[in-house]
Amino acid sequence: MAQIGTFTRDDNGAYAGTIKTLTLNVKATIKPCDRDNDKAPDYRITANGVEFGAGWSRTARETGAEYRAGPANSDSSLSGFSA
Repeated sequence: MAQIGTFTRDDNGAYAGTIKTLTLNVKATIKPCDRDNDKAPDYRITANGVEFGAGWSRTARETGAEYRAGPANSDSSLSGFSA
């Protein structure tokens, strides 16, 4: 999978950075959000105040490492992320 973004985590657990694809070049944030059910996302992805994706916290089976993953709701070439 190609790297399409670079993010830095802040003290509140939010990520800020840039997403660059063939059709996007935006500053974006990935912020934790309140969950109202088991299938709700753990994170919301926004750029310029517009939500265009969501993410979930996951744990790797083999290593136990925690990561963030999920689809993005966009018609661009942004089809998912892992942070």
